[in-house]
Amino acid sequence: MSIPFDVITMGRIGVDVYPLQTGVPLPQVETFGKYLGGSATNVAVAAARLGRRAAVISRTGADPFGEYVHQALREFDVDDRWVTPVERYPTPVTFCEVFPPDDFPLYFYRYPKAPDLEIHPHELDLDAIASARIFWMTGTGLAEEPSRTATLAALEHRARRGHTVFDLDWRPMFWPDHSAATSWYRQALRHVTVAVGNLDECERAVGTRDPDAAADALLAAGVELAVVKQGPAGVLARSVTADLVEPPVPVEVVNGLGAGDAFGGALCHGLLEDWEAARTMRFANASGALVASRLACSAAMPHAHEIESLLSADRPGATG
Repeated sequence: MSIPFDVITMGRIGVDVYPLQTGVPLPQVETFGKYLGGSATNVAVAAARLGRRAAVISRTGADPFGEYVHQALREFDVDDRWVTPVERYPTPVTFCEVFPPDDFPLYFYRYPKAPDLEIHPHELDLDAIASARIFWMTGTGLAEEPSRTATLAALEHRARRGHTVFDLDWRPMFWPDHSAATSWYRQALRHVTVAVGNLDECERAVGTRDPDAAADALLAAGVELAVVKQGPAGVLARSVTADLVEPPVPVEVVNGLGAGDAFGGALCHGLLEDWEAARTMRFANASGALVASRLACSAAMPHAHEIESLLSADRPGATG
C-alpha cells in the first residue's frame, strides 16, 4: 500500500501570465512572466514548499500550456498523476494587472469551458482521497458538471476523515447560475471539517458578511474549524477550543494575488503539525504576506525558514 499523501487538492489549474511592470495598464504592458496558476494548484505548491507530500487533482488542455503545467508541477515537487488532458478545451490562461497596494484585476480565459471543470467521478482515486491526511477542495469545483458531482463524490467517500478543507473560493464569473451556489455550498459544508473564506465567500456560503456570525454559521453547518479572512482586520479562527483574531503581518505589497493560496498551504502545514490555532494563523498570515510582497504566485510560495524569519522580525522588540 502506498504512503498516503499529506495534502491532496482538487480544483483549478492553468497558466498565470503576469506583467513584469507594476502600475502599468495591461494594454501598455510589454513584458510578461509565465507561471503555474490556479488556486487549488497553488495551495499544493505552497504545501510542497513546506516539505509536504502534495498532489493535485485537475485537468488541462491537450496543448503546450498543458505540457508546461506538468513540467512546473514536477519542478515544484507536486505529484501530477491525477492531472489529465481534455482534448476539446484549452488550458486556461489568466492575465492580471498590478496596481499596488490593493488593486489587482484578473482576466480569466476559460472558454468555452475550463478543463478543470471536466473532472469525472469515475476518474477519481477515491482510496487516495480517503487516506490523504488533508483533502482540500474549492467552491469553483461545484460550479459546473461533471466537476460538481465528482467533488461531492470525493467528499462523501472521504467521510470527514482527517482534515477535509473547503476553500469557499467564490468566483461569480465561473457560475452560470449564482442563485444555485449557496445550495451547493451548504451541501458540501456537511462533509468538511474546515472552512476557509473571506467575507464575500462567507456571505455566499452562509448568508452573512459579519465575521462572528459567519464563523458561528459555519460551525453550525458542521465545520469543526471556521477561518474567516477579514483583510486588514486580520483572520478570525473559531472552533470549540479556539476563538481568536490574528492580525496581518505588515509588508510592502507588490501583488496581493496568491496570498490566500500561500495562507492555505501554510494552514495545511499547521494542521498537520497539530499546532494550536494561534500559531497556525500567525504562520499562515506570514506566508500570505510574503507572497503579497512578491510578483508571482506559485513561484513565490515561501519556505518555512522564510516564514519564521518574517515572524521573528515582526515580533515586538525585534530589530532589522
